[in-house]
Amino acid sequence: MSARNGSDDQGYRIPNGRHSIVDRSVDAAVAPVDSDSAAAADSAIAAERERLVALSHDIHAEPELAFEEFRSVAKTIEPLAERGFEIETGVGDLPTAFTATYGSGDLVVGLFAEYDALPEIGHACGHNIIAASSVGAGLGLAAVADACDITIKVFGTPAEESGGGKVLMLERGVFDDIAMALMVHPGPEDIVGARSLALADLEVRFLGRESHASAAPEYGRNAGDAVTIAQVALGLLRQHLLPGQQLHGIVGSGGVAPNIVPGHAELLYYLRAVDSAALDDLMRRASACFEAGALATGCTHEIRQLAPTYTELTPDAALLCAYREQILGAGRVPIARELEAARPLGSTDMGNVTNVIPGIHPVIGIDAGGAVTHQPAFAAAAVNASADRAVIDAATALARTAIQLSRDEFHRDRLSERVRQRQFQRQEDIR
Repeated sequence: MSARNGSDDQGYRIPNGRHSIVDRSVDAAVAPVDSDSAAAADSAIAAERERLVALSHDIHAEPELAFEEFRSVAKTIEPLAERGFEIETGVGDLPTAFTATYGSGDLVVGLFAEYDALPEIGHACGHNIIAASSVGAGLGLAAVADACDITIKVFGTPAEESGGGKVLMLERGVFDDIAMALMVHPGPEDIVGARSLALADLEVRFLGRESHASAAPEYGRNAGDAVTIAQVALGLLRQHLLPGQQLHGIVGSGGVAPNIVPGHAELLYYLRAVDSAALDDLMRRASACFEAGALATGCTHEIRQLAPTYTELTPDAALLCAYREQILGAGRVPIARELEAARPLGSTDMGNVTNVIPGIHPVIGIDAGGAVTHQPAFAAAAVNASADRAVIDAATALARTAIQLSRDEFHRDRLSERVRQRQFQRQEDIR
């Protein structure tokens, strides 16, 4: 619990009389937002409303899959380049990643744009809204960069749905100088302290032996049967999973013709858990199920991770506190804090970022008519009037959150110190 004097539970030293308690329940105290800077950012975002909505719609109209988002990158970069942002493409050795930089302040604000879509159902996760809102926040902050002594970096982060673009960019040092990592994600309701699950993205290949299914089945080793046994074992395992552990998957391939014993078959599976330790436990138990399928059928098998492991979100308390204040100021009513933990949002590579860099990943609500993410109806809703409002509300709240933390001397120092510690650690790792 925060206090006006002394130290709070996260070790934040709060000088006498300087901080107002915005939200005591999240163990953070943040100074009020500077009204002049906030008004200037609001005005800059409002002036770009039509363009930001058009950007959201344009990305939505041409969905692109992981690491193939070339058109979306070009669309996202355009308004930033015209505003004077310095653009670097292909960062982190990823062709569809970019950094757009504006300003020269010593506190670097990171805004994350996602733009990859889902196979067949397009932008059913609303990444078009994410990209447009982060661009909008960047344009708003550009108007106050000097006043707030900040540098703004808008990052284009590919392959969130599958591939872990942010994890790769994080590991390759692209985010080393940023003091805060900010983005929002659309959903059916507003959630400030959004939670996510750790995730492992697996491909399991079974190798058997082909043979004629009628004339000589005894010479075959059925990889399709290995898949069946593994899935039965996984289904039985579900009764004994820990709370928050999940597994779900599909058969990627299971044979080529009924009269050929399948010599190869493939499972594609996601394993999820509330944290990395629980995910490791689930991986061990699920691996035994895959092995059982191979053992029972005389096949061999190989487990391969298709993307970096996603860790759980660990949002920064002070950033959450400021964002909550700003989103309430926009007239939105997020779900109660005590319900947030019961609303896991699947998994995101932003979790890896927040485990290293102070950051937030709140959910901005849109009216999806009862649909949820990864449904075709949600994709349709991602360009309706409520989605367009979400772009502007999210951009405004993110910009105001960055302003509020950058003008708070204590938190500015805290965030800057975190940057120095990370950069020192990276140098030590290189040595």
